[in-house]
Amino acid sequence: MAQTNAYHRGLYRLPVTYPAMYCGMLTVGEGTITNLSAVGCTIETDQPLRADQDVALCLLLPDRHESLPIELAHVRWASATRAGIEFVRVEPTANLRLYGFVLDQMVQRTHTIQPQRATS
Repeated sequence: MAQTNAYHRGLYRLPVTYPAMYCGMLTVGEGTITNLSAVGCTIETDQPLRADQDVALCLLLPDRHESLPIELAHVRWASATRAGIEFVRVEPTANLRLYGFVLDQMVQRTHTIQPQRATS
């Protein structure tokens, strides 16, 4: 009998609602990031993306006025107007900002959840 391994995601994804813009070879559009990690995201798009397509992204995070550029991202899966995106190439300064932003948001969520558990 074949043994199956449980799926394990390496990094926690934050549930978010942030605007984004994307650009592929034949597609330019806008979308909403619905979850985010330091290495990828899920996006709801105004036009369907294809699995295995490469795109560039600009994430509009609430930490600053300027967008966070993702030079190269790969569409890992796509279903209608939702897609799972893996960040492939991110400029070092943008990458540092992304990791710092995700870490800060995780810490804030932890501080919000802990008092709720204490009162339960």
